[in-house]
Amino acid sequence: MRETSRTDDGRWIVVDGRRWRAEDPSLPADAATRLRSHLGRARSAVRSAASDADTQRARDRVQLAKEGLGERGEAWWELTEPERAARAADRLERLDELAPPRP
Repeated sequence: MRETSRTDDGRWIVVDGRRWRAEDPSLPADAATRLRSHLGRARSAVRSAASDADTQRARDRVQLAKEGLGERGEAWWELTEPERAARAADRLERLDELAPPRP
């Protein structure tokens, strides 16, 4: 069983002693849900990629989703809330173009 905790400042989660940047808590629930959906589909695409080019495209999608969630790129706590919202919206728009949501 994995041991998971969060740092007191809320910026990091700790899983089995390893620190990971936490998701931006200011994201609207619908945006965070959509970004997580894109992240899961992109991770699946990485696993099932048939070529190096497919793998790179899928990894690029993972990167975009993680940036939108605030887990990569400029730290979410160093941005204003409007900047964070704009980053999430931009990444969602780009992801929707690369991998349109399923109906």
